Amino acid sequence: MQIRVGYDLVYGCPQPTPMILTLNVHYSRVSDLLKPDHLVLQPSIPIAAYRDLYGNWCHRVLLPPGRTRITADGIVNDSGLPDAVVPSAVQHPVQQLPEEALLFLLGSRYCETDLLSETAWKLFSAVPPGWARVYAVCEFVHKHITFGYQHANPTKTAFQVFNDRVGVCRDYAHLALTLCRCLNIPARYCTGYLGDIGVPLSADPMDFSGWFEAYLGGTWYTFDPRNLKPRIGRILIARGRDAADVAISTSFGATTLESFRVWTDELPSA
Repeated sequence: MQIRVGYDLVYGCPQPTPMILTLNVHYSRVSDLLKPDHLVLQPSIPIAAYRDLYGNWCHRVLLPPGRTRITADGIVNDSGLPDAVVPSAVQHPVQQLPEEALLFLLGSRYCETDLLSETAWKLFSAVPPGWARVYAVCEFVHKHITFGYQHANPTKTAFQVFNDRVGVCRDYAHLALTLCRCLNIPARYCTGYLGDIGVPLSADPMDFSGWFEAYLGGTWYTFDPRNLKPRIGRILIARGRDAADVAISTSFGATTLESFRVWTDELPSA
């Protein structure tokens, strides 16, 4: 299938403001791009591209005073297959993990492993390690949190979500991946596009989505505690320790997001 993805963002700045943008489809999906999601800024200003520590494509810009419109519109070729489900995937002992996975066992900005470790072992120590344990974590988080955009808070952490029991998709991901890390399962945060493909259409406006990946059986597998079922048409933008590493925009000065629109639409087959 072919999926049209893109966004239309408008930022207002009172003065020249440096900004980092992490908005492009992940490099691992570049060969799937039938129409590149090129970044377009109005007014036209210089853009410098680089790869961050996690391999994500990022752009540096200096937004001028006033309003700046940031848009992209791409088409991605997708297999149409749902997220993989591999119940036989095993959990590796920490001493056997590859070095690059060890970082994703540690606490981070939104993921307080020190505050949730005891809770994680009380809740899940009786569940067999591996896929079953990660799924049990996701099932718990799915039932524990009530979803609502009115609960979105950019400073909310996994520990706060656990106690408040309300949040948005990034909060589900933060809590689940933190519990996995507490259980010695490497877990990393993901952001990207996830449209209403193969599921009933939602009345909520489209937004970027958050989920996580866990390292099992030598592979990073996708888990989505918000939806708790394999989905079709998931398109990755960036990975990191948590949402702080993959924010769509990071500004170094006062900015106002004046307009925000995202689309993820399956195109009619030829």
